[in-house]
Amino acid sequence: MSAPSEPVADVLRRLTVVFTQFEQDLEATPIIRRLTAGRFTLPDYQAFLVGLRQQVRDGAQWMARAASSIDEAHFDLRSTVLRHAVTEHRDYRLLEEDFVAAGGDIAVIRGAEPNIGTEALTAWMFHEAGKPNPFGLLGAMWIIEGLGSIKAAEWGALVRKRLDLPPEAVRFLLYHGDNDAEHIEEFRQMLEMVLPDEAIAARIVKTASVTARLYTLQIAEMLA
Repeated sequence: MSAPSEPVADVLRRLTVVFTQFEQDLEATPIIRRLTAGRFTLPDYQAFLVGLRQQVRDGAQWMARAASSIDEAHFDLRSTVLRHAVTEHRDYRLLEEDFVAAGGDIAVIRGAEPNIGTEALTAWMFHEAGKPNPFGLLGAMWIIEGLGSIKAAEWGALVRKRLDLPPEAVRFLLYHGDNDAEHIEEFRQMLEMVLPDEAIAARIVKTASVTARLYTLQIAEMLA
């Protein structure tokens, strides 16, 4: 793994500040407080999976739209984003299978309405993805992939401990904890494709901040 260029290293430092605040905000949401305090129940976990499904299902779609909005001058970046969309476009089915393995009815999770935070997050993502060269969405990918890399395995282990669930009921969280670390390195490479450019750098950081706020709202609404 090569060292990042100074412009990329600077953006990564700024994004780390955003992510640190994101972690703190997540810990203050009702459902994560219950998980970390040992008061997490099976209905809580089912609500968590239901609350994530729509956002996970939409993720590959906004990435594909973003890729289609990237011009020929950034062909390699477009290809990378498309590959990422392909890699993740079935993830929501794994989440559905976890829900069923945790005692849920597949019709419930498939028929659930997205919560307020999910509605806002999805609208934001698709709005940004439709812009020409939506490089700011690299900030959104940092937030979402970082969450998978840093928190997913931790949450998955806590869920298993609190609820004594079999591994097949927490595969979504454990899978992302194992696999998203390599996506972070891929993310660094994508940053190298669009930097140095201070306007793009600022947009990436701002998009990360907005995405973090809306993602936190999505988690907060799971027990609203």
